[in-house]
Amino acid sequence: MKKQICILGSTGSIGTQALDVIKQHPDRYEAYCLTANNQYMKLAEQAREFRPAAVVIANEQHYDALKALLADCPEVKVYAGAKALDEIVEAQPIDMVLTAMVGYAGLSPTIHAIKARKTICLANKETLVVAGELICQLANEYRVNILPVDSEHSAIFQSLVGEGRNEIDKILLTASGGPFRKFTLEQMRDVKAADALKHPTWDMGAKITIDSASMMNKGFEVIEAKWLFGVSADRIQVLVHPQSIVHSAVQFSDGAVKAQLGVPDMRLPIQYAFSYPDRLPLNGDRLDLFKQPLEFFEPDMQKFRCLQMAYEAINQGGNMPCIVNAANEIVNEAFRHDRCGFLQMGEIIEATMQKATFIARPTYDDYVASDAEARRIASAML
Repeated sequence: MKKQICILGSTGSIGTQALDVIKQHPDRYEAYCLTANNQYMKLAEQAREFRPAAVVIANEQHYDALKALLADCPEVKVYAGAKALDEIVEAQPIDMVLTAMVGYAGLSPTIHAIKARKTICLANKETLVVAGELICQLANEYRVNILPVDSEHSAIFQSLVGEGRNEIDKILLTASGGPFRKFTLEQMRDVKAADALKHPTWDMGAKITIDSASMMNKGFEVIEAKWLFGVSADRIQVLVHPQSIVHSAVQFSDGAVKAQLGVPDMRLPIQYAFSYPDRLPLNGDRLDLFKQPLEFFEPDMQKFRCLQMAYEAINQGGNMPCIVNAANEIVNEAFRHDRCGFLQMGEIIEATMQKATFIARPTYDDYVASDAEARRIASAML
């Protein structure tokens, strides 16, 4: 039986690479449902090629246009809206849900998928940043596997396979350092979105590329690693590794370090989440260790204040990571549209952390309210 896969965010970078993995293994995988937020034309193209049972366009304004584009594909059901996303992941035939949506929007459908007992292939790190404790409780309650798709967390996961209960000393989380690794604070003050979008090693969507430039992405990955692997933040060390070849590593109590290495290609962690515990053939470049040295540096927390704030948020706990995520989504978009300076992003996030209502033991409704409040606060400061 082929595994039926629902891809939340099929038109983005992760989604399109996931479809390539499915295309390479048509005997094993089938796209049951594809979703997008605004890119209805690309979604229609994907639907024509992969013939899923359903497609969902989150922005309801594009429903009629998408429906018209797929009028001659009656076997593909067309739905629209956030509620449709929550409902489609519960469809009985689905085996796995790849959560590749960007940002806070991925939280609700992920919760619905867990409650429907679907295996979660997690590429939407904000789900664990916003509500890590709740997601882990639900996954435990419904006995659902959460398989990491982020390259770093997949590397940690792969390094832990076969280790059983062996004690983790610390997690070594690698970061490329982004395009501004060698910039001074003064130089960073004047950078524009076009500069920040030139990532040195990875080809990613705009939002995550900006987060990588500010190192907020790495801060979010620290929070994600805490929840995925049950390791406190003070035992998660960030290493700037410009070559992006060592995707992350684990140091054990005896001092041994296990790492996963490879070329910067997201199809490998996507496929490993689909096929775990098996490894399948994958077309693509192979790592040549003769080509370049492997370098590692400590991150500059003064230059990359966003990384420090993520550590502060997880140490404070409660709804603070949710507040940081909401403020970051506001300033990230503002920076991309030239309504906010690069360093100003961190200043607004920090101010939002101080102004927003702190809740030590938040419920799901508290997360929703905190997200809305933090967005209002951050928006008012632009």
